[in-house]
Amino acid sequence: MNDTAKVRVIRANNPSPLTGPGTNSFLVGRGRIAVIDPGPDLPDHVDAILSAAQGGRITHIIVTHAHRDHSEAAPRLAAATGAPILGFGAATAGRSPTMEHLAGQGLIAGGEGMDAGFRPDIPLPDGAVVESDEWRLTARHTPGHMGNHICLALDDTIFCGDLVMGWSTTLISPPDGDLADYFRSLALLETLTPRRLLPAHGNAVRDPAARLAELAAHRRNRTAQILAALDESPATAAELARRIYNVVPTLLPAAARNALAHLIALSDLGAAAPEPFLSEAAVWHRTRP
Repeated sequence: MNDTAKVRVIRANNPSPLTGPGTNSFLVGRGRIAVIDPGPDLPDHVDAILSAAQGGRITHIIVTHAHRDHSEAAPRLAAATGAPILGFGAATAGRSPTMEHLAGQGLIAGGEGMDAGFRPDIPLPDGAVVESDEWRLTARHTPGHMGNHICLALDDTIFCGDLVMGWSTTLISPPDGDLADYFRSLALLETLTPRRLLPAHGNAVRDPAARLAELAAHRRNRTAQILAALDESPATAAELARRIYNVVPTLLPAAARNALAHLIALSDLGAAAPEPFLSEAAVWHRTRP
């Protein structure tokens, strides 16, 4: 059975500006079934997953990362099936040292959409394998959107969670997300040369190399825009978002979080500096490394 025949998708009814058409829950296998990203805790959605699994048995519930639109239904599905919940680690696991420091000092708050109580029954570190007689999934730790984010490789298909989305770029909100980690994770996916990517939001990506290059270029261009704006005048992350991002007003808070991720990365490179200290309200200045 090829990887296409092994996979079914059920889309949750949770559309929004940040989730696109809704969260994709994937069922892998026909006999012993792995559910990837059970999604939000919507009874109709869980019922749809259970109905689709009839004729087989759900043996694994795998969460790519601890945002509620991916993980919230996991306990309900586990209670209905007896299957364990698998994931990289707790909601704050996998953060970069920079983000651990900022969070630990209380300098940057995050937690948008976080399932703070998420704890997998079985951890999936980088390289861990989960398999049945039908399928073999290899976990790869891919932080960036979130520290505990993993992708899962099935033959030449990769379930990419929110690292790559089929309809938009992803949110990188410190301290949960980290721009430098995001670039490293995109590069990792590129080295794996997948034939297709299956995102948790949006349609399948049929040309992964082009999409990965597009996403990396988008972030580099955004960094250049931020530096150019700081050359004109100092600004907070929120002010930069209003000056640079062409989004509807309701998305400006998310844009400000993305801008903050870029500013923190620029600070690490010595190209920007906050005053009086690094915080969400800091005023950023252009510096020369």
